[in-house]
Amino acid sequence: MLTRFHLLWGVCEINQTFDAYVGGKENASGIVVVQEWWGIDFEVKNHALKIAQFDPGYKALIPDLYRGKVGLDATEAQLMMDGLDWQGAVKDIQASVNWLKANGSQKDSCMVSALAIASSVLVPGVDAVAAFCGVPSSELADPIHAKAPVQAHFGERDNLEGFSDVKTAKALEEKLKASGVPYEVYLYPETGHAFMNKSPEGVKRRKGMGMDDAVVELAWSRFRSWMSRFLSP
Repeated sequence: MLTRFHLLWGVCEINQTFDAYVGGKENASGIVVVQEWWGIDFEVKNHALKIAQFDPGYKALIPDLYRGKVGLDATEAQLMMDGLDWQGAVKDIQASVNWLKANGSQKDSCMVSALAIASSVLVPGVDAVAAFCGVPSSELADPIHAKAPVQAHFGERDNLEGFSDVKTAKALEEKLKASGVPYEVYLYPETGHAFMNKSPEGVKRRKGMGMDDAVVELAWSRFRSWMSRFLSP
């Protein structure tokens, strides 16, 4: 079960309040689960609930970066993503990490896409990140300056150039190598973008590529091992 509540961050005299969803084990290590381009839909909520149930138990928190909006189709979702204040989103993640630490989490992580990697550069207090299908622009956060361990997952048939295609994934690996932080970068054959999704569209996409759920379970197992490695008390 996820509980909705309000979070606040402030810089000088500017304050921002936003909604967030939290669930999982009390006083456990926390994981900030960042939405995809759709907003907070059932996919990201299901991911958060799944993560919270992994051994030894985690507290999962989803910050609402779109302030209550959810994309109903790809065009609408793209418009919201194009209008996202990326620096503001990083501040939302920082506020989420701060809240988790203030509410019993000794170690914290960030999961999903480009903002997870950005958090490894820009958010103090993050102990590890895991990113699926996305790399931030170097203007927002250059991974060569990562300060927290990074695990990243990509599909070899992902064609989003400059964001999550194979060339971008390999460039990320080189930057992480230069950063000096522990890292893992995985490329999954015959796999496209957003391959972790369980929506009817996501399942259809995987079947169309000849994939089965074994790839998804492999990625989850690697994620669990990574979090256990860096978030265990």
